[in-house]
Amino acid sequence: MTTARFRDLLAAEWIKLWSLRSTSWLIGLGTLAIVGFAARSSLDAYDNWPDFTTMEKATFSPLNEAFSAFGACMLMIGAGSLGALTIVGEYATGLIRTTLAAVPARHLVVAAKLTVIGAVTMATGALISAGTFAVSQAILSGRGVAVSLGDPGVLRVLAANALLAPVSALVGMGIGALVRHTAAAVVTVCTALVMMPTFFKPTVHQWQNDLYALVPFYAWRYCLHLPRVDADPALPTVAGSWAVFALWASAAAVVTLIVVHRRDV
Repeated sequence: MTTARFRDLLAAEWIKLWSLRSTSWLIGLGTLAIVGFAARSSLDAYDNWPDFTTMEKATFSPLNEAFSAFGACMLMIGAGSLGALTIVGEYATGLIRTTLAAVPARHLVVAAKLTVIGAVTMATGALISAGTFAVSQAILSGRGVAVSLGDPGVLRVLAANALLAPVSALVGMGIGALVRHTAAAVVTVCTALVMMPTFFKPTVHQWQNDLYALVPFYAWRYCLHLPRVDADPALPTVAGSWAVFALWASAAAVVTLIVVHRRDV
């Protein structure tokens, strides 16, 4: 009975997610925008390749043309906002009262929400990661500088790019559960996930580097996004960066569960 009930909750959350107009807009236009930006960046590199200096050619990164820091910011903001709106929208419309009246077990409702938003954003992230890679490498192959899936570090980079979406979405849900105000939740998501971390850079102070390494965007930018990671104490490690992704997603899920369980609707 519990399995069937949870399956019904998943179906209900799926319907509620796609009934939000923002879902289709964020996923559809966001995917097209990020893939389009990768194509534009790769075309610029293709056109300007003959004018690159020897140093620029030696340090050129095909994977950065596919999915740059700007693309990562767009993905994280979009996924984080979607996660926040998924829960804030239900509180704003009062639908949460109907949901919890029908299913008093709030932990099951939250688990269904987390599962659906996590699965949808994971699929979206994988699509964007694969799409940007395919488009950019097809363009750059004309200059003989493209990389393939079998090259060292490529699959890890693609996996990290894809996982930015579900991690951000779950964090967005946690923030949405805490704030419960659409504009404030979106602004908080953008600030916490992207705006502040963009100012973090490796420093001579190791304690700051250790602190920065606990931020998903920083761990992605200075470790997981790099096909070759140097053993530098000032930079995050691969294992530590994966742990940061898992920690933020898990913590956000726990926060969402606790807040929804304890707060009145």
